[in-house]
Amino acid sequence: MIVAPGQGAQTPGFLSPWLEDADAAARLEWLSAVAGLDLVHYGTEADEATIRDTRIAQPLLVGAALVAAQQLGPQQAGAVSGHSVGELAAAVLAGVLSPEQAMVLVRERGRAMADAAAVTPTGMTASLGGDRDEVLAAIEAQGLTPANDNGPGQIVAAGTLEQLEAFAANPPKGARLRPLSVAGAFHSSHMAPAVEHVTGLARSVATADAQTPFLTNSDGTALTDGGEVLTRIVGQIARPVRWDLCLDTMVDLGVTGFLELPPSGTLTGIAKRFFRDRGVSVETFALNSPEQLDEAREFCARHAQQVVPA
Repeated sequence: MIVAPGQGAQTPGFLSPWLEDADAAARLEWLSAVAGLDLVHYGTEADEATIRDTRIAQPLLVGAALVAAQQLGPQQAGAVSGHSVGELAAAVLAGVLSPEQAMVLVRERGRAMADAAAVTPTGMTASLGGDRDEVLAAIEAQGLTPANDNGPGQIVAAGTLEQLEAFAANPPKGARLRPLSVAGAFHSSHMAPAVEHVTGLARSVATADAQTPFLTNSDGTALTDGGEVLTRIVGQIARPVRWDLCLDTMVDLGVTGFLELPPSGTLTGIAKRFFRDRGVSVETFALNSPEQLDEAREFCARHAQQVVPA
């Protein structure tokens, strides 16, 4: 299982070690040209506030995952997935989109989501711990959207700043609330204008059927129809990310290895807790440096044949 992280995983300078390789540097320059952004600069020199900008963060994350995947080389993954914007990188790994198509779409996705976020002051707050049903009830009580359901003990609420303030004043019992440093209520109805924009562009995108099952954020289903994969990715802009259901599907498929592309760590940590709580033995690998590539290739080879085809 190979997965690509979503927005928030980026940290200043995280791409620096990858650019020591001439092929990787050249590839990132090409993806920068396609995206119309200097991804080399943003991945090596820009500060935290700069790369938090949705217009920059999203292309940077997809570009980083694609460069690392190219360096990793062709792998016989049993399935692929991505968290939020990471779905575009996963679609390339699955063979549904070309890298160039993904970079154009993520450029427009980032711009459209930033524009939608500017319409109304909105944000997101993570609820950590507590009873799942009580957390969801508290989110619903304030008119918020459970925008990211990441598995046991981690649900992210999205909505207006006023709604989030009311949520903070009436937190779910036993839960810790952590406001996220994001520019809007992503994966909620506030992103509807972005869906409309990207949908219009996606009509001109030719897709191929997935060569590797693609686990969709919408409900965790393993998809192979290329058109359906792209439709789900676009619609997901304004719908909650059900990463918990993707993890459920990984268990159902018999996944034994979970490799996260850079900037990795967030999804690996969630996966470790999830699989431990389910009593399932799944080995994890957080890929963050070219120095790990040989080990990562061996990891992929060891686990490649362990997934039941969708």
